Amino acid sequence: MKFKLTKELPLMAIVSLPFIYLAYVWNDLPERVPMHWNFKGEIDRYGDKTELLIIPFLLPLLVYLIFIIVPYIDPKNKIKEMGSKYANIKTILTTFMSILAIFLIYTSKNATFYNPSFIFLFIGIMYVLVGNYFKTFKPNYFIGIRTPWTLENEDVWKSTHELAGKLWFSGGLIVVLACVILNKELIFYLFITITIIITLIPVIYSYFKFQSIAS
Repeated sequence: MKFKLTKELPLMAIVSLPFIYLAYVWNDLPERVPMHWNFKGEIDRYGDKTELLIIPFLLPLLVYLIFIIVPYIDPKNKIKEMGSKYANIKTILTTFMSILAIFLIYTSKNATFYNPSFIFLFIGIMYVLVGNYFKTFKPNYFIGIRTPWTLENEDVWKSTHELAGKLWFSGGLIVVLACVILNKELIFYLFITITIIITLIPVIYSYFKFQSIAS
């Protein structure tokens, strides 16, 4: 899985979009801008506008660089076996982070976050998309449900990721539907609950699956 500049240029352009947008609006920004909102969409922290530089660096750029570096430091070389699936996940998550970065900069510029549910809706869609790829993950130290039990046994890894894929997909759908029909406060608590469930259940399952195989 060699780095090919020609193939990476479209994704690099996507990564650059938040930087370009921030540069475009920079002179129109006040010295102090909103930096954080609560789940009701109310501003609860202001900061210097230079803090906005953190957003494109930590979201699209950092995620993209991690995806570029990981195949070269994977000791088992399992990432490379994913082939186009890995590239698809890289594209999905990097694009997601770029759009999120632009949205956050936009909300800071306009000092408005009239619908916090947009963030939860967006993350719900990401859960659905990533859930589709869980079963394609090969045992590795960087991506997936990396517990001592999944890394120890390939069968545990496979069954855990099949379960995780179903949970993330269905959990994402629930979040998306909730953003359409529920109020802001209920969406927040449902989102937190769903996120905890789809994160913890695969971890717990991997332990008991390993114990059943080992016994």
